[in-house]
Amino acid sequence: QVQLVESGGGLVQAGGSLRLSCAASRIVFDIYAMRWYRQAPGKQRELVALINSVGGTNYADSVKGRFTISRDNAKNTVYLQMNNLKPEDTAVYYCNAHYTRDFEYWGQGTRVTVSS
Repeated sequence: QVQLVESGGGLVQAGGSLRLSCAASRIVFDIYAMRWYRQAPGKQRELVALINSVGGTNYADSVKGRFTISRDNAKNTVYLQMNNLKPEDTAVYYCNAHYTRDFEYWGQGTRVTVSS
């Protein structure tokens, strides 16, 4: 069974940093596009950042210049480095692995809370 396990969430003050990790198992990790989504209370889930199988990246406008997505194919892990965090970054962050519509998987989420 495919597993995506996120870690690294927590409580941080505004201006602080966190690094999220997502470890994947039982997939051919290096062919998957990896994405980070987040869902704030009362809001829809939104795409935060993605990295494709060849390392190309894209970011939501709200996090550009503050967040960096990266992957380590040797460790089957994707990271999200979050700097200069703002209270509006408070959300549950989810890892997503996407190859095709039939091969898409989600992690259980990790909570990030940014205090002002």
